[in-house]
Amino acid sequence: MKSFKAYFPFLFLLVLIVAGCNSTPKEQKTNTGAVATDSLTAAENLIQQYIDKGELAGFSALIIKDGEEVFRMNKGYADRENEKPIETNTIYRIFSMSKPVTAVALMTLYDEGKFNLDDKVSDYIPKYADCKVYTPNENGFSLELQENEMTIRHLLTHTSGISYGWNPSYVDSLYRVNDVSGWDGKLEDKMLALADMPLNFQPGTQWMYGLSIDVAGYLVEVISGKPFDEYLKEHVFIPLKMDDTGFYVPEEKHDRFCRLYNQGEDKMLAPAQDLFADVFKQPVTLFSGGGGLVSTIDDYARFCKMLLNKGELDGARILEPETVELIMSNQLPETATYENGRMGYGLAGAVDFETGEYSWAGAASTNFWVNPTDQLIIITATQIMPSNFQYANEFKSIIDNTYTK
Repeated sequence: MKSFKAYFPFLFLLVLIVAGCNSTPKEQKTNTGAVATDSLTAAENLIQQYIDKGELAGFSALIIKDGEEVFRMNKGYADRENEKPIETNTIYRIFSMSKPVTAVALMTLYDEGKFNLDDKVSDYIPKYADCKVYTPNENGFSLELQENEMTIRHLLTHTSGISYGWNPSYVDSLYRVNDVSGWDGKLEDKMLALADMPLNFQPGTQWMYGLSIDVAGYLVEVISGKPFDEYLKEHVFIPLKMDDTGFYVPEEKHDRFCRLYNQGEDKMLAPAQDLFADVFKQPVTLFSGGGGLVSTIDDYARFCKMLLNKGELDGARILEPETVELIMSNQLPETATYENGRMGYGLAGAVDFETGEYSWAGAASTNFWVNPTDQLIIITATQIMPSNFQYANEFKSIIDNTYTK
């Protein structure tokens, strides 16, 4: 596989809200917390306007309230140029929506007593004990020892000091020179090479988006003794019947794979010509827990329902209820904040302090929200890079105004 370095800044963009030819609202109640039909129509019409303008090719949305599907929308095209419509089984690049899946996989091993969240990463990957910390000073900088060594909790909360390599900084320049990011090569080799890079700050003191969840995926391999893709399939995908989720799209499913679009300054779309357009059509050698998965709306809905059901779905228990509570509650140390303290951060996902809503998104404009207070799941998908979440914000705002208390 070709190197991803030239495109990597777009791959793992942090995203926070959502974007979705037919809509099928079911019978609705008003004033009871369920979505009112007129609000669903308004949300549908909003998306149609953007499709008509040419700013969106297609958009899919699914809303589940109190365990029941109340709204589904597949609007526009998966491939506009060939007039192939978005379907229920359309497959999307979910990029960083892979992160919560990786956290769940690792936490299945936590439930088995294989580790504690505050265990040092070096207990399992010894090389990480030697990570130095980049420390600016009057003479430029120095590389210092870790004061409190990096833990598994630090990885899952992005407080490890590991970045992505796209910032104009000394540490990130080393990432690029040493090719520790991207998906070429093997997971083990990349994560061991990453251990040679300085940390951006002392672990536990700041929040910084980066390759931490990829290290967590490698931890799954180290602790379980199985390749990460096999472990995910055995312990998450098969039990949850997520049949279309994986690290690539098999040839027999290529006709269901949504086309990727780039958006110009005028917001008009053009089919993407970069590596991301086709790279998921072939098997990979590096299983990126931070951003390597493809999935469907329905597959990811089953994952979200498992979380909302406290770790179980249709008789398959993936996690213990207490473990799901850990994932979906703020785990940041007092010294670190996310979104300037406006939101918390659980394990691999953002947490709303008021509602407990757990959410994350992907670089190609896919999103999910799991709201335990209102028993509400919202999943949306389109395929635009770099991410544009204007449509997602507006869509979810309409839904929230009718769904949430």
